[in-house]
Amino acid sequence: MDRNLTALKPALVWKHFAEIVRIPRPSHHEEAIRRYVLDFARSLGLEASEDEAHNVLVRKPASKGMENRKGVILQAHLDMVPQKNNDKTFDFLTDPIDAYIDGEWVKAKGTTLGSDGILAVLEDDTLEHGPLEALFTATEETGMDGAFGLQPGVLRGEILLNLDSETEGELYVGCAGGLDANMTLPYGEEPTPAAGYAAARLTVKGLKGGHSGIQIVCQRANANKVLFRFLNAAPCELLLCSVDGGGLRNAIPREAEAVVLVPEAGYAAFAEAVAAYEKTIQEEFAGIEDGVSIRVEPCARPERMLPREAAMRLIRAVVGCPDGVQRMSMAMPGLVQTSSNLARVVSDGSAVRMQSLLRSSVRSEKFALGEAITAVFALAGATTELTGAYDGWNPDMQSPILKAMTASYEALYGRKPAVTAIHAGLECGIIGGKYPGLDMISFGPTISYPHSPDEKVEIASVAKFYDFLVHTLRNVPEK
Repeated sequence: MDRNLTALKPALVWKHFAEIVRIPRPSHHEEAIRRYVLDFARSLGLEASEDEAHNVLVRKPASKGMENRKGVILQAHLDMVPQKNNDKTFDFLTDPIDAYIDGEWVKAKGTTLGSDGILAVLEDDTLEHGPLEALFTATEETGMDGAFGLQPGVLRGEILLNLDSETEGELYVGCAGGLDANMTLPYGEEPTPAAGYAAARLTVKGLKGGHSGIQIVCQRANANKVLFRFLNAAPCELLLCSVDGGGLRNAIPREAEAVVLVPEAGYAAFAEAVAAYEKTIQEEFAGIEDGVSIRVEPCARPERMLPREAAMRLIRAVVGCPDGVQRMSMAMPGLVQTSSNLARVVSDGSAVRMQSLLRSSVRSEKFALGEAITAVFALAGATTELTGAYDGWNPDMQSPILKAMTASYEALYGRKPAVTAIHAGLECGIIGGKYPGLDMISFGPTISYPHSPDEKVEIASVAKFYDFLVHTLRNVPEK
């Protein structure tokens, strides 16, 4: 970690950032970060607790003279997306994130970054604010488990400020709902032919990836779709031995690979076709995916493979699976209304397991997309389970906190903030369902390439974000 991080402003925010990035906290492994937050809050004499869903709640009394203000809930999540480049040796369960300053940005070396800014507010006793609650939710990145597990009647505040958005100067007042499609294609492995075939590893990498709710509008390539498109159109017979593509459900796949057997007599033509296909993809995604790499190399010969029929059905289903932007919003120009991200395709010797994360601000459209994916994979003999459905968050343009925050931003920076909705799934939708009437806004500093090893946070935007947060708390409406 670059020790110069602690010299950045605002000092308290970067102090906690520098400490938190050293704490391993991938989803489902948040014990250490929960303990850190609880211990820190209690060291300040604040009320702090952990619920059955492993959310952490901290309460801070109002500063003197601010007791009559509406209560504010500051909300973020504990976990981070554990993504790294394939050539990076890193264990997210034990290794600290290696964060460093690069010009105007803070980055991590070969991994995602992650962190949080609420702790600075809890520590700073010079701030003016009404009653505060800090809600740190569990396992947001892989299913919003903490938000789903939050019980009604726990939170006291009337306003919720979600600090999980990624463009400074924008206030989010709505988000999409989500649905997971989990596809399984069972198969019985067969022995590979004894002779006549050469083993090869086909690899797609160098794609940008990113957050499947935010960067999906950028029309970036999906490594799974790129890989299977070639498998479907290969110039010779291919025997599929294994496949491993993508990673987390909410990250656009950057890398995918398959081990195949190629007829020895056709290997040269196969290799030429791979090189030609790479050029095709580079041309199709020029200006979007300038680093795409599609390579083939000899590898050790596997002893087992997928049956030919099962492999053919799998390849066709993946090629036919809806992916990317499906419809844009007519109500809010530039906003994606419905999308799908084929996040994972992996074989394990007995089945190929796949996962798509579907998002939509229209509930019926979300489920219609799930039905379409179910139908595609049913034709291939696969089963699909639709799980984890959650509704979106509908904008309230008359929100009192929206008016107050718009005025605060204009007072600080001389212009009004952009007010918009986001295609990503924020916890606001779930929490708002449990606490009807909660006045909610989501905002944050500028983070580029989230959920990918290229993730970075703009240093100047952190200062603007924090000053805006402080000004907002000072100007929260009275009860």
